[in-house]
Amino acid sequence: MILYLHGFRSSPLSMKSRLLAAQMQALGRADEWLCPQLPASPKLAIELALSLVKDVAPAELTIIGSSLGGYYATWLAEQLGCRAVLLNPAIVPLIDLEQHVGVTTEFHSDQPFEFKREYIDELRAFAVAKITEPQRYFLIAATGDEVLDYRDMLAHYQGAQQCVIDGSDHGISEFADYLAPVLAFCGIDADAAQ
Repeated sequence: MILYLHGFRSSPLSMKSRLLAAQMQALGRADEWLCPQLPASPKLAIELALSLVKDVAPAELTIIGSSLGGYYATWLAEQLGCRAVLLNPAIVPLIDLEQHVGVTTEFHSDQPFEFKREYIDELRAFAVAKITEPQRYFLIAATGDEVLDYRDMLAHYQGAQQCVIDGSDHGISEFADYLAPVLAFCGIDADAAQ
């Protein structure tokens, strides 16, 4: 089972989640793919994620998180003991998201949503100072990320499998090139399409 957690202001309509969903469909494994629209509240986002995978054994679960979703995925992987793939993950979102307090819109729908000041405090509860069992993590970090510093990511996921993309951007525009290694880490052969 794969649980995909999108980033701040993103949605299941993001390019990365659509590519992964299409690949899972092509493999005949669409029923092993979950990608919910996350609420703006970090507490509610984590509660939703936990409810979706409560009956999945840790050995059968990989959480893929992009940006803020990577921050959530790290906390969830530490709690559940499952694998996690991090795509340009946020390491200290408290600092970065302070500027977004207020009403903003989702990238893919222009739906308005409110990011409340209390959500910054909620984020603190999900901080992971140091990962345990680095072999359960796969980091993809782009040196050209215009939002987050890839060096923070490399340091935070030290000892984990790491793929550093020279250049690129926060959204990892060429993510299609990384589908196979991401799915392989999840235990899925991407070349076995029906």
